Amino acid sequence: MHPELAHHAPAERAVEVHHPTPITPAVVAPTPLVPVQPGTVPAVASIVLPDGRVVTGYAIEPAKPEPIQVKPPVSRAAVNVALGGVGFLAVCGGLLLLTTFITALTALITQLITLAAVIFGGWIAVQVFSASGDKGGTTVNIRKAVIKRNKFYG
Repeated sequence: MHPELAHHAPAERAVEVHHPTPITPAVVAPTPLVPVQPGTVPAVASIVLPDGRVVTGYAIEPAKPEPIQVKPPVSRAAVNVALGGVGFLAVCGGLLLLTTFITALTALITQLITLAAVIFGGWIAVQVFSASGDKGGTTVNIRKAVIKRNKFYG
């Protein structure tokens, strides 16, 4: 305890309540650099402590919590993930169609090459194994010739 309060009992002291008077300036000149005091002075409150002391001060308004922002039912991240998934599925579908088209084109080219080989091979076989006696072309009869002194005698 405080030494001045030790020899007095709390009941012997009279409680003094001070009411401060607000100071009004003689000239009111608003300046942007100086903070402006509120227009009304808040009420003064006094509290008597258990040991007999009186504490006087201005009442402070309780801090108001900031309003809670309403969150959308679906977060933006979830929407972005969903849209990315839809885009990915669209790309995969397009790639699947592209690979299917390339596979079908490859099979078609393979069949055309095989068909050309069969037709050409058949034509060659018909030419080789045909029973026709006249094959056309030029017939050259080579006779016995005598060559003397670099001259040909027929």
